[in-house]
Amino acid sequence: MENKGYIQVYTGNGKGKTTASLGLSLRAVCAGKKVFFGQFTKGMKYSELKAAEILPNFTMEQFGGDHFIFGTPTKADKEQAMKGLKRAEEVLTSGEYDVVVFDEINIALFYELFDVKDVLELLDKKPEKTEVILTGRYAKQEIIDRADLVTEMKEIKHYYTQGVPARVGIES
Repeated sequence: MENKGYIQVYTGNGKGKTTASLGLSLRAVCAGKKVFFGQFTKGMKYSELKAAEILPNFTMEQFGGDHFIFGTPTKADKEQAMKGLKRAEEVLTSGEYDVVVFDEINIALFYELFDVKDVLELLDKKPEKTEVILTGRYAKQEIIDRADLVTEMKEIKHYYTQGVPARVGIES
């Protein structure tokens, strides 16, 4: 079973979904694997964007704008997400990567930037040996049902409730 790739989901309202997928990506690269990390709904500058410059066999792309989506997504948000979904299919079906991360894809589904059936069809095209990680709050039941591993991050306590903003290198 070592050569089989599984589908993992990191969801929930707690901190750590992207961080966990980055940790898995680092582990994979250090084991000689090739990783693609695609960020849906994100176009902002995060510290992890520098990883592609530092880590061999690590590629990162963003499929979002320079803002968070609050309320109704814009036409541009939807267009960027659809371009990202098309790119995700190219990457996944290429067979070039051992690990493929679709960061915040669950949020893209939550905001209806594309349909859950599109993601399920994408997962149907996954090569047998490729590990796929889907992150983001509000994972749809269909995604949870399709996954082999689901981890829910549950917030117990967070310093942002005391007004601590996101810190470079820790949250951004």
